[in-house]
Amino acid sequence: MKFRQISSLFVFLFLIVSCEDNDSISNSTDPIFEGSGLYTFNYTKTNGEINMRIFFHVPLGDVQNMPVLFVFHGASRNPNDYRNEWIAEANEKQVIVVVPEFSNTNFPGGDGYNLGNVFVDGDNPSLATLNPEQDWAFSIIEPLFDDIKSKTGNNSSRYDVFGFSAGSQFAHRFLMFKPEARINQVVASAAGWYTVPDETVTFPYGIADCPIENNTNYDYFSKRMTLQIGTLDNNPNASALRRNDIVDQQGTNRYDRAFYMFNTSQARAQSLGVNFNWEIIETPNNAHNSGQSVPQASDVLYE
Repeated sequence: MKFRQISSLFVFLFLIVSCEDNDSISNSTDPIFEGSGLYTFNYTKTNGEINMRIFFHVPLGDVQNMPVLFVFHGASRNPNDYRNEWIAEANEKQVIVVVPEFSNTNFPGGDGYNLGNVFVDGDNPSLATLNPEQDWAFSIIEPLFDDIKSKTGNNSSRYDVFGFSAGSQFAHRFLMFKPEARINQVVASAAGWYTVPDETVTFPYGIADCPIENNTNYDYFSKRMTLQIGTLDNNPNASALRRNDIVDQQGTNRYDRAFYMFNTSQARAQSLGVNFNWEIIETPNNAHNSGQSVPQASDVLYE
């Protein structure tokens, strides 16, 4: 027992030091112990294999019984920063944090990441350009969860999700497009715009002409999702904020769009007579900062 404790401590210290100077890269077959680092996850698509860097933080403690949190980064595709923003909360609340890197090489543009690679061109969906489900970016999370469990010996049957900005777009669409995913709870924070559960609006702004158009169960309404938005995230001229006649129906800024998504979805669920288990919360004095969103999101997920 003493040898195992010393060995685990050594790995922990090694990973922490490596984290400060370009995270250590573990072989994908190596186990993950305690600390921060990254490893390569291999995923097979229909046209071959891709290699994804997976950034993680595993606190010291009862790793087998810790909850697992997937964090989805923003459009800057900087998973190490998002992982690091969660370390303090992860240590305090004893949570394994997993941040997959959706690189522009593997998942080019907003079609490849924000829209989940469901279509070749997500802004112009068609049956001819619908990608195989195996190639959707959303489809990677379930096997990655199993890989994390295998490497850590974790016993969790479900996982939580936090996504910010572009990652929030990915997170709420992931919930909607993958009804069988083992998701426990989602916090979708500060999305620039949404795929609203509206059958009269074409994807990506609504759900017409996309694979979930005929999901008559509307089971995503019963899932636990919290939309998080900063009280100051109301700049209509914010960088990278999509603006056009269709998306502006959701509002002209992230704050208004978050409430449009929530209110429209709630009204739709009520009209269908189905359970609605979403919430919306505001982060005081936050314009558009992921680090400022983390403590509140952590409390929603783990308190």
